[in-house]
Amino acid sequence: MKTLDRIPTGKIERAGQLVKTGIKVGGNYVKYYGKKLVTPGLDKEELNENNASDIYDGLKNLKGSALKVAQMLSMEKNLLPRAYVERFSLAQFSVPPLSAPLVRKTFRKYFGKYPEEVFDTFNENSINAASIGQVHKASKKGTELAVKIQYPGVAESISSDLALVKPVALRMFNLQAKDSDKYFKEVEHKLIEETNYELELSQSVEITTACQHIPNLEFPRYYKELSSERILTMDWMHGQHLGEFTKTAFDADLGNKLGQTLWDFYMLQMHGLRKVHADPHPGNFLVSERDTLIAIDFGCIKELPDEFYNPYFELAQRDNINDDEYLTQKLVDLEILSSQDTPEEHRFFKALFKEMLSLFTSPFNEAEFDFGDEVFWGRIADLSERYSKDERIRRMNGNRGSKHFLYINRTFFGLYNLLHDLKAKVTVKNFEKYLTGFPVRKASA
Repeated sequence: MKTLDRIPTGKIERAGQLVKTGIKVGGNYVKYYGKKLVTPGLDKEELNENNASDIYDGLKNLKGSALKVAQMLSMEKNLLPRAYVERFSLAQFSVPPLSAPLVRKTFRKYFGKYPEEVFDTFNENSINAASIGQVHKASKKGTELAVKIQYPGVAESISSDLALVKPVALRMFNLQAKDSDKYFKEVEHKLIEETNYELELSQSVEITTACQHIPNLEFPRYYKELSSERILTMDWMHGQHLGEFTKTAFDADLGNKLGQTLWDFYMLQMHGLRKVHADPHPGNFLVSERDTLIAIDFGCIKELPDEFYNPYFELAQRDNINDDEYLTQKLVDLEILSSQDTPEEHRFFKALFKEMLSLFTSPFNEAEFDFGDEVFWGRIADLSERYSKDERIRRMNGNRGSKHFLYINRTFFGLYNLLHDLKAKVTVKNFEKYLTGFPVRKASA
């Protein structure tokens, strides 16, 4: 793959790159409608493929928040056409890496020394290049290491990048431009955190230490003395990416074992730590030769404050959802219903969220749940399709819910998708035996 000798870091230069992309997309629409005049029944598959390719190609050289939004979009399988999901998913693995000279220059800028002055060996060719940084293989005193180097200018361009891609993000989160500031501030805040590798190191140590007693789960060690605000060094972990593993003919019992491990890992974070790894992308997990699950990235961590955690998981209980008075109060607590709502808005959104909650929390109301059940996934797809086309949501002030929904819902959607790919049957409350030692951390669900 072609390497990059520089990355646009200035606001004007980055905006110019996106304008060029916009011109290409506009040209694609002109060609599409020209063809449609000749062939009225023409579908949008070719248009979607062309637009997805041009948008991704425009973002991949920018790196940073713009590309991160594309990566996040790739997880929204029920929101975007297939062409976008497939192309944007490349943001996790397949973007142009920095050239060797730029790697050395960037490392020295962020660490004060060149890589060869720090490590016994250092591969200047990246093993994995993603949206915010790229990973290199190194060694020191016989230990294999993974060294993550942040792209230059990424942290400084977050605010301006988000402003440039705001229209895309509005669609991703199904928001109106009006009254959307609290959601964009939440996204901006999390992206800023993701560029702070010192914070990621401390979060990684905290979560891996708290969850290390879960069976069949492994983590790398992290090396503070070999890390900085823009450099992160950890053990090199051997395994197959979970996304690649789920495409193989794996044994059903192994899928169940890995799925149970993944479920217990996330539930322990949710109900024990009250903070969670909010980026359950298949690229962030490996399957080892020992058939264990390896978690390798903790850049995006979302805390669950009590004022959100309590009503959120109280509504995971079927009896509470079916109690009309109780449901109404909790929807107010979660900022879904408001005293400013008209009677029509109140009825519509209460019915909408009751239906959504009843479906998405159904795993919590079973002793065992089969995430490979296609009926369950069909219902999710049908619900998503129906409400994505419902104009009443936008007409009746559809910006609903606490800002915490953005990353917690993203976490659950991502987790459910991984479990579906594993075709896993999980024992829902199995994780509770690992909560020993956590203060008052019994799950409300």
